[in-house]
Amino acid sequence: MIQNRVYFVSIMNIKSIDLFGKTLLSWVTMDHLVHMPTPMPENEAAFVYVLEGSCVSYSETDELNIVTDQAVLAKSGNSTFRTLEYQGSTKYSAISLRFHKDVLERIYEDTASPFYSESNKKLTVNSVFLESNELIKQFTVSLIYYFDHQEQLTEELLILKLKELIVLLLQTENAPKVLEIMNNLFQTKTFEFKEIVKAHICSSINIKELALLTNHSLSVFKKEFKRIYEDTPSNYIIGKRTEKVAELLLASDDMVSTIAYDCEFKTLAHLSRVFKAKYGVTPTEYRLNSSDKQ
Repeated sequence: MIQNRVYFVSIMNIKSIDLFGKTLLSWVTMDHLVHMPTPMPENEAAFVYVLEGSCVSYSETDELNIVTDQAVLAKSGNSTFRTLEYQGSTKYSAISLRFHKDVLERIYEDTASPFYSESNKKLTVNSVFLESNELIKQFTVSLIYYFDHQEQLTEELLILKLKELIVLLLQTENAPKVLEIMNNLFQTKTFEFKEIVKAHICSSINIKELALLTNHSLSVFKKEFKRIYEDTPSNYIIGKRTEKVAELLLASDDMVSTIAYDCEFKTLAHLSRVFKAKYGVTPTEYRLNSSDKQ
């Protein structure tokens, strides 16, 4: 009925609580940096709140950087995850609550659901960043108690906690996206290869992680990429990032170094080198030449 498990995966300490035979709550803690895939089965979504530390999560369409007291809601699909050093520490702690389609159908069987079982609205994202508020923070912190006092848990209490979080999420600023994801628990969205690549042109994701999001091995990903784009992933992505820099140089007044960083160039020297090779001038000269023509 209700179970509490504690197990170790390498350097991770994970505690879990089940409802109706499925994982409802998880509490993950670790002291060292971790980098791993985090796929989620169909018809599931997860609310993840970072209690301590920092991480970056990549879904098919998004790169979400999350720090202490921030949260994300993610739907089923391919994803990958890294913990990051935060304020001089590599410690990381997060609590997640899983939404299962069949569990939601069961608990709302005789009452009105806050979302619909069918949605005509196209799912555009698989994850959404949630700026935490005090209510969500207090709700999440209160869950810690139950991991160490599982004897006090009942199905009724866990159902109430699940419903409480849904209400809180639908009161956040990102409620429309939350509702979109929750509605689409009842639908399957498959992102195309080119959609995923386009979404991560200026992301900090590496090629191996990008391959994972497209559900390919690295070798198959490179072959498919070559077939579609007639180029290697590295050359193509650098080229598109350079084009994005050129676009931003004309559309904004941001410093060249800021634009370079936003487009995932690690150094200004690298950007200047590839930019001049493509456009024949440096980024600064490109902007000045455009201003002279106006």
